[in-house]
This record gives sequence, structure tokens and C-alpha cells, in this order.
Amino acid sequence: MARRAATLPPVTVSEFDGVRYLHLGSIWVQGAMRIRRPQHVELDYVQRMLASLLWLPTESLGQGHAVQLGLGAGAITRFTARQLRMATTAVEINPEVITVNGTWFQLPPEAEVVRGDAADWLGQSEPGSVRLLHVDLYDQDAAAPVLDDEAFYRACRDVLVVGNGNGDGAESEGGLMTVNLFGRDASFEVSVRRIATVFGADRVWNLRPTREGNTVVVATRGVALPERATLAARAETIETRFGLPARKWLRMIRVPLQPASPA
Repeated sequence: MARRAATLPPVTVSEFDGVRYLHLGSIWVQGAMRIRRPQHVELDYVQRMLASLLWLPTESLGQGHAVQLGLGAGAITRFTARQLRMATTAVEINPEVITVNGTWFQLPPEAEVVRGDAADWLGQSEPGSVRLLHVDLYDQDAAAPVLDDEAFYRACRDVLVVGNGNGDGAESEGGLMTVNLFGRDASFEVSVRRIATVFGADRVWNLRPTREGNTVVVATRGVALPERATLAARAETIETRFGLPARKWLRMIRVPLQPASPA
């Protein structure tokens, strides 16, 4: 971790039209917060990372432990800690990102913030302890995730709560991972094949790419995709309670590539 930390980029903050942005040594936006509405999830791709809520029964929203790997501007941490009122942990390797979040992005004091490497944190965590895992791990170049091999995704799967996904309602006990994939060339296909190999092709979906090229992947541990009517009802509730465009998400869900080899 010390070797990685030695090359961490500087953190800068900019503001435009009422929105505060976080950057890591480049012009790429690594997170944003609307200054007068800090609980609003500003960026489209970050909103879509919360699409995993569609896989959860409405009555169980807020239960369990939420983890964000890669703090960014803390939008997901603010959402899970304040709006969902979940026990929330954020893992961030760059101490300056943590400091800037506390000063400029209203980092919730009730959230646990761990300074460290995401892979190290996963290796030390209790298996089956996380219900919502949000993965957004990019460096200043934003070319591909900095952790993106099968071993990493297997570690992600191992920390998720186990469900049986048999459609009788018990699948609500399972855990879900959402990953932001923003890559050039064929990096998305490579990443999603790795995820499908680890989780199983029938437990992986993706949302349509954003205009900027971010594609959010949802992978579950023992959680099946609900029927359309159930999804629609959940989407309406999510929009009403949290102001997220959940009904649009229903039109974006896709089945991704098959794994390169059977799991």
C-alpha cells in the first residue's frame, strides 16, 4: 500500500453553476455535489450505481451494511448513511480525498471512513457481511479500474451477504455489488467477463452507458432479477422517497456478455 500511496495524485476542487467537483490531478471529474442540495445525487452514473436498490424489497431498504470502495466526492456514502440510514463504510486509499470530503463535501460523521487499499480491506473483512457494495476505483487517468481482476471480484463476492435467489422472497437476504466501468477500447468487455465468471452469468446485469461512457454493472450473490411488475413498483417507490430516476433505469437494464469460461 505504501508503494501505491507514494504515487497518489493531488486532489483539487472546482465549482461551476452551483455544483462542486472533485478532481484527481486531471480535468476528469471524480465526483460532484450540488452545494445547496448536498443529499441530491448529482452525477448520472452515480445515480445509476444505486440501481441495485431495484433488486431489494422496498420494506427492507436500509437494512444491512453498505460499503463504498473509492470515496470520490462521497455521494453514495452520503446517500446510504443519511437517506437509507444504513451502517456505512467508505474505503479510500488517498488521505487527501478523505480530508477534502470532510471539508468540502459534507462527509457524514456517522459513516466509518477507512484509509487504505480496497483489496486489503476486502481481505480483512468478514465474509457475508455486506449487503450493498459500490465499487468506483479509478486513478487520475480514468482509463480503467485500478482493481479489476478475477481475484478482486471474487473478494467482492465473498463479502456479500448470501441469498438463495429462488424467487420465493428469500433472495432478499442476498447482497449486491455495483461497479462503475468507464474504459477505453475493449476494457468494458474484459471487465464484465471477469465479473460474470466470478458471480455467474445469470447474476450479472448492466445498465445502458451514460453519455460520458460510464457503464454500471450490477452483480448479485443469490439475488434474482424480480419480475417486471415488482420492479416497476419498486422503481416508483424509489423515485418518490429519494428523487432518483428509477423508472428510467427499468429501460436500461441489459444482460451483459457471457463469461469467457464457465464459472
